[in-house]
Amino acid sequence: MINSILFDLDGTLADTAPDLAVALNAIRLKHGMEELSLDVISPTVSLGGNAMIKLAFNLEEGDIGFEEIREQFLNYYLDHIAEETRLYNGIKDLLASLENENKTWGIVTNKSTWLTTPLLEALSLDRRAACVVCGDTLEQRKPHPAPVLHACELIKAKPESTIYIGDAQRDIEAGNRAGTKTMIALYGYIEENEDPKSWDADAMVSSVQEINDMLHVL
Repeated sequence: MINSILFDLDGTLADTAPDLAVALNAIRLKHGMEELSLDVISPTVSLGGNAMIKLAFNLEEGDIGFEEIREQFLNYYLDHIAEETRLYNGIKDLLASLENENKTWGIVTNKSTWLTTPLLEALSLDRRAACVVCGDTLEQRKPHPAPVLHACELIKAKPESTIYIGDAQRDIEAGNRAGTKTMIALYGYIEENEDPKSWDADAMVSSVQEINDMLHVL
């Protein structure tokens, strides 16, 4: 029986792509480049800021100019972190339902604490989540299982009675390696060339509304 639910943040709980895209394009414009469409940017959001910079500027970590671009991008994003970001349709009802059933829920994200905290405050989730494990909470990040295991420890939950829900392969790998159940949020930021069926998750959902029903059958 699933008693505890852990969520990824970007692409699972919240649609953060619009604000990230605005920030990325603002820096492209600053460097004399044309804007990219949201459809082009969105699939890289769950892969993190470095992947977005690679997409937009063809720069890898360690390349000349990478750190400068990264700083400009993330600082702009912080200044506009929740202007267009919204919880996915149905998340408010889902979280309320979990709380009414006395089920514990928390967040495990690779997003850094200095960006996660103001975002959760803006979304009014900061005082509701039983735990928030960020990309810099531990030395390891997803797909390493340590962040998921740490979240389980914080909420005093057994991995086998916990499910981790995310929209990226590294989310599912982290959950599987930690011994939790796993669920893929197909409504999130998944690239067209990816095959979620190969990620070895326990379940997949196409909408938030399907999550609660699925929790009762796993």
